[in-house]
Amino acid sequence: MDKIIINKLNLTNQNARTMLEHNDLKRGVRFLFKGEPYEVLDSTFIFKGRGSSTVQVKMKNLINGKVINQTFHQDDEFEELETRKVELEFIYSKDNKYFFKEINNPSKIYFLEDKILANKKNFLKPSMKVEGYFYEDRLLNINLPIKMVFKVIEASIGLKGGREQPGTKPVTIETGAIINVPLFVKTGDLIEVNTETGEYVRRIIK
Repeated sequence: MDKIIINKLNLTNQNARTMLEHNDLKRGVRFLFKGEPYEVLDSTFIFKGRGSSTVQVKMKNLINGKVINQTFHQDDEFEELETRKVELEFIYSKDNKYFFKEINNPSKIYFLEDKILANKKNFLKPSMKVEGYFYEDRLLNINLPIKMVFKVIEASIGLKGGREQPGTKPVTIETGAIINVPLFVKTGDLIEVNTETGEYVRRIIK
């Protein structure tokens, strides 16, 4: 059996890194805070008198998945998290763990817990290629295309003639996830979904 890589994260790397200021903490930015890696989910800048400002940041710990809110000031500095990207293939899931292998080195297998993947787990298909990002030798998370196409495997009967009418209904896509769609969508249809929001985008006409 292939060896599962579960390397411990070494956060004491002394290599020089790019320094960030508080106004650099925008959505998607990854940085080190108190020795642990975080990603900014959202940020709000608050400008005060005499040119001073603070930023309120909603951020996610990339190790344990915990989301916290933190206020930073203009004198605060942070180390940018340097990651490397590796092409991975999703293999299977078991006991709330999702397993991936490196495309160019299949003997290297990694896993992510569902709490780290969050909603991304709803859009994983077997043998699907994804982009993994690593800090040192640890897989932190994966990146998915913002929009992906899925087959509807279960839906209530659609409207006759496929006329677009107001209202939505839940359907089940091939990964098992449930998506709210317009009433005209039916079983067997292909739909485009926004993987960041989990929202229906459009029906694909063959």
